[in-house]
Amino acid sequence: MTVAPSVEDEARTDELDLLALNTIRFLAADGVQAANSGHPGLPLGAAGIGWTLWSRHLRHDPANPNWPDRDRFVLSAGHGSMLLYALLHVFGYDLPADELRRFRQLGSKTPGHPEYGHTPGVETTTGPLGQGLANAVGMALAERMLAQRCNTDEHTVVDHRVWVLAGDGCLMEGISHEAASLAGRLGLGKLAVIFDDNNITIDGPAQRSCADDVEARFTAYGWHVLRVEDGNNVPALDRAFAAARENEDRPTFIRVKTTIGYGAPGVEGTSKAHGSPLGPQTLAAMRARLDWPDTEFHVPTAVSDTALAAATQGGAARAVWEQMHADWKEANPGLAQHFPLDRVPEPATVDVLTQLSGEVAESTMATRKASGAALTALAEVYPGLIGGSADLAASTNTAIPGGDIAPGDYAGRTIHFGIREHAMAAVMNGIALHGGLRPFGSTFLVFADYLRPALRLSALMRLPVLYLFTHDSVHVGEDGPTHQPIEQLESLRLIPGLTVLRPADAAETALAWELAAANLDGPTALVLSRQDLPGLGAAGLEDIRVHGARTVRTALDRADVVLGASGSEVALALQAADLLAERGVDAAVTSVMCREWLEAARDPNDRPETPTVWIEAGVPTGWRALAGPGDAVVGLSRFGESGPGPQVAEHLGLSAAAVAETALRTLGQSTGKPPDSDG
Repeated sequence: MTVAPSVEDEARTDELDLLALNTIRFLAADGVQAANSGHPGLPLGAAGIGWTLWSRHLRHDPANPNWPDRDRFVLSAGHGSMLLYALLHVFGYDLPADELRRFRQLGSKTPGHPEYGHTPGVETTTGPLGQGLANAVGMALAERMLAQRCNTDEHTVVDHRVWVLAGDGCLMEGISHEAASLAGRLGLGKLAVIFDDNNITIDGPAQRSCADDVEARFTAYGWHVLRVEDGNNVPALDRAFAAARENEDRPTFIRVKTTIGYGAPGVEGTSKAHGSPLGPQTLAAMRARLDWPDTEFHVPTAVSDTALAAATQGGAARAVWEQMHADWKEANPGLAQHFPLDRVPEPATVDVLTQLSGEVAESTMATRKASGAALTALAEVYPGLIGGSADLAASTNTAIPGGDIAPGDYAGRTIHFGIREHAMAAVMNGIALHGGLRPFGSTFLVFADYLRPALRLSALMRLPVLYLFTHDSVHVGEDGPTHQPIEQLESLRLIPGLTVLRPADAAETALAWELAAANLDGPTALVLSRQDLPGLGAAGLEDIRVHGARTVRTALDRADVVLGASGSEVALALQAADLLAERGVDAAVTSVMCREWLEAARDPNDRPETPTVWIEAGVPTGWRALAGPGDAVVGLSRFGESGPGPQVAEHLGLSAAAVAETALRTLGQSTGKPPDSDG
């Protein structure tokens, strides 16, 4: 569908709007030039999109950037950050001209790509292309879910839109396909994606690598598709954005033809405009061409007055909402407690998990099943907890009571993300960014690779997203090396700010859920077994809270050797300890649920005299760093094989005999038989 020019459109953009477009262009160009670094092309070409949206359609209040019922604007093409910073400055956010002058400088409020929590008005960290679009799907989904939960006949406290500005790169990235497909399936009518179609990438014309019919693509996804032929035609943009606002039953995709680097002689329309400063000569020629004063970071009074008037309207809308919200809280205290619209909700209580931990302390079960029991128990007392899986709910044990999310029906609690791991993680980020709900998602550990870029951003933004990774070792068995994680667990531990918990039994799993639920300062990954594991009892669980580990056999001060392991390998260590006992060697066994906490709690200058054998069904790199001079590591340095899980593990050297032999070697009591571990 094309948004055809009307008589009003043919009158073209009026003088005030042209003045505003050029204001934004030169703020962006001046900022990039001052930094001698950055991306001027997108801001110059998309200034019309930004001004029209922010001055006529975006419901926001610069005096209160975190107003819960504001519209969200996501610059998915984050390299064009000076467009966003120019808009924030013009519309009166706390971003003075001095910060524009300090673009890309250490400590400024104008970093090279937008960063959540750093600059007022920035809704999410963008830069990795496509992530912002997928975050926006999560924001729009959260809006619909909270509207159905919280709005009453008397009070409408959730009713806003999510607007995205995306570029060619965003639409090429696979995550955009995943996220757009999900958004179309769920009918997220409060979501609009504006495509800055300038047909230029860093390497030249976009058609060198991509000739997709994007309108047909988004139509096939179930989106409402519009087109604007000229990104400088404010009336046409205005009509397209109004049409998006009128649509409620499906998301809207608006293709806007723009010219990258618009107004810059010799640069516009070419890849030269993308990622380099214009330079003094080109910038001077552009000022002459567009009749702009030489004063840097100039904002005409007429433009600032118009922006102020729009901001005033937003402030008035916010004031009306705040009164309604206060009335709603008084009338619905339970809803207000369970779904705080301004933040991610805290769990009301985790006593159910403490109780569950005691109940299952002696139980033999897979930690994925124990996790399912913990999740169900927690969900009963934590209404804001929602989530699902990448089409693996039965395997990851993540189906919770409360019904499914479906098109037009957002009251449920289970989200069917489909086989879209990357989008799942990015959508969860968007839900957490939105506030009001606590998201979790699940897949097999080996497929953490598919979602890692979004998980990294979870950690970078310190979002309390919950990741459940099951099928955590070569004990996956017959599915073979493609499904047997070897390096994934260690790679997760490398991500700063991500809490990685690998429980060894059902009781530790309930505790892991308790710790994860309480962690609102960043993401948590629970790493869980497919196979059954013996219960280790409840003794020492409190030690895990303190330093990430507990001793489950023989006091450390009485042991000849310590066997330290995580997850399913704790059971293997116990078997090895039995073999060592037959040789008269007393072995302590330590369950390390969080290696990072153990490392933080240890004094690096206080190395215990008792040797330790560290055991894990994965690459041994991190454990070797933890090990002292007399210690040893049993791990895996190769990919797995297909076969029954216990046989594969033993074939690869993860056997009680290999662990026991390694322990004897640390004591100088080797049997002479080499351990069969390849770690």
